[in-house]
Amino acid sequence: MSKQGTEISRPFVLGATGRIGWALRYRWGAEAALWQTRRRQPGAQWRLCDPLGQPGVLVSAAQAAGQILCLAGSVPGRGGDLQDNIRLAKAAVQAGAAAGVRVVLVSSAAVYGAGRGPLTEETPLTPANPYGLAKTEMETGACTLATELGVEVAVLRIGNIAGFDAILGGWRPGFRLDRFTDGRTPRRSYIGVLTLADVIAAVLAAPALPRVLNIAQPGLIEMGALLQAAGRDFATVPAPQSAIAEVALDLSRLSGFLAPWMSLPGADPARMVAEMALLDPHMKEASRP
Repeated sequence: MSKQGTEISRPFVLGATGRIGWALRYRWGAEAALWQTRRRQPGAQWRLCDPLGQPGVLVSAAQAAGQILCLAGSVPGRGGDLQDNIRLAKAAVQAGAAAGVRVVLVSSAAVYGAGRGPLTEETPLTPANPYGLAKTEMETGACTLATELGVEVAVLRIGNIAGFDAILGGWRPGFRLDRFTDGRTPRRSYIGVLTLADVIAAVLAAPALPRVLNIAQPGLIEMGALLQAAGRDFATVPAPQSAIAEVALDLSRLSGFLAPWMSLPGADPARMVAEMALLDPHMKEASRP
């Protein structure tokens, strides 16, 4: 069960040692899923395997669990190969085909690039950076493969995650934000780390899923307001012409989908900071040797 009471249809989680994986384990409890890792971890719910080199282990774990949640992939600034996003998603789809289970893939709002909102799931994808391009190629390649193999696939395009983002999560002394001519700092669709876990729980509990879902909380958050809520000092500089003032996800499909399970709370910087504060000690503990 999630801490909000949503019944989770047991998933096999690829990329479970990443930041979202730690948030899910904290919110759901370790017994709620099978968790993939490349290094041994304490606990009976872990499955040790290389997703690209041990497809048989993926299949057996997926069969034992009942569905696959693919968090695995590379993110900017961590030295990984962004093409792993594509390879790992395809490996998940192939395992889903062999196991006869559906696959839920985590993507990113970065696929929309500088598109003007509100951005619906049907908005043409115009990625503006290598990460967005890799996620776009991941979606296209994995969904094409899923159609060929007859696998049910759903894609979650997640907005900024407060605490895992480049602003709150990447804050350092001397941090600077762009300031636009209206006096505001960049505005984005955000979601709190624990609210994200609740939303993913509801997605996995559903008997049928849309092919694509935007994932965020209603309302835009100004990045400066998020840092202020966390008590983080920052300076502002005039925004260059290339800066994107606003990325707004249309959440009408998500709100309708979630209605039987949960009411999606509006975006609130203070609440998002509080969610990260609850999770942060557990992530620090997990990262110790």
